[in-house]
Amino acid sequence: MTLTAIFSISLILFTVIDIVGCLPIIIDMKRQGVRIESGKTTLVAGLLMVGFLFFGASMLHVFGVEIASFALAGSLIIFFIGLEMVLGIRFFRD
Repeated sequence: MTLTAIFSISLILFTVIDIVGCLPIIIDMKRQGVRIESGKTTLVAGLLMVGFLFFGASMLHVFGVEIASFALAGSLIIFFIGLEMVLGIRFFRD
């Protein structure tokens, strides 16, 4: 891989992670008393990101899931999390 390709892929992955968009979720978790270990969280997120970069499509293929279906399921989960935050009700239980 060239340096340009690695840079391009990194920008796309960091855009997908969207830490600025996740800030309300993180703040809500802190308000509920959840202790977040930032170093361990960063390491695990980085490993997952690199793992799915190289093996994500093949893992989905093994389970018979198309990438479009996976994207739709993820967007629905994010939608329900947003509804929880805006409406102040809980769809997902602990």
